[in-house]
Amino acid sequence: MKANRLIYLIKGELIRLHKYKVTTISFLIAIIWGVVLYFVEGDIFNSLLPFLILVDATLMSLMYIGSVMFFEKKESTISTMLVTPAKHSEIILSKIFANTIHNFLSTALIVIVFVLIKDVQINYLLITLAVIIATLFHTTIGFLLSYYQKDFTTMLMTIMMVSFILLIPSALYAFNILKAAFWEYLLLINPIQAASEIINQAFKPIDLNWKYYFSLVYLIIGGILVYKYLVLTKFKNYAVSISGV
Repeated sequence: MKANRLIYLIKGELIRLHKYKVTTISFLIAIIWGVVLYFVEGDIFNSLLPFLILVDATLMSLMYIGSVMFFEKKESTISTMLVTPAKHSEIILSKIFANTIHNFLSTALIVIVFVLIKDVQINYLLITLAVIIATLFHTTIGFLLSYYQKDFTTMLMTIMMVSFILLIPSALYAFNILKAAFWEYLLLINPIQAASEIINQAFKPIDLNWKYYFSLVYLIIGGILVYKYLVLTKFKNYAVSISGV
């Protein structure tokens, strides 16, 4: 019964993503990235494709879940869910899983196109695992951040700040601008860098080193802890606060 209820809620969230045009926007962005990558060749392409998948699985996950939470805040749909039989955990997980499913599909579109057009050598199992884990983690973080956003502009500014703090150092390291040896270890506490590690390992040649396993465990355990001790525990207060009660 509980599993069926969660599946039903996930279906509802996927419908809501379509209603809010989030799905349409994500697929349009995927097409735009595809067009851009089509005209890129050589080493730049080999570096840019994993980087765009990283952005899609991390920052776009933050953006999509933030947008959905903002629209639901305006419509007061979350607070009304409190009087339904659905548990708080089911409501939260349905949103996290639905966002992960839709974001994975848009990322898969980019990967499939370039496997067919440019014969990209990629391990499908590893890229699937990497995108799902990275998206789950950053969607959970986005869920938590949405608790503290007063309006859509504030949400966008928060995501920009997260981008500046987390993505830029990872990008500089990926493009060999940050070359000092200690960056290799310091940046692993950055969840975007951890996501980058597991995504890059899906592209051949594959070398599943200690950084891959550390990053994988870090994102899985970190996501569970954030969900259990922050997102879940603060959800009721958030839902009640936006209800005006």
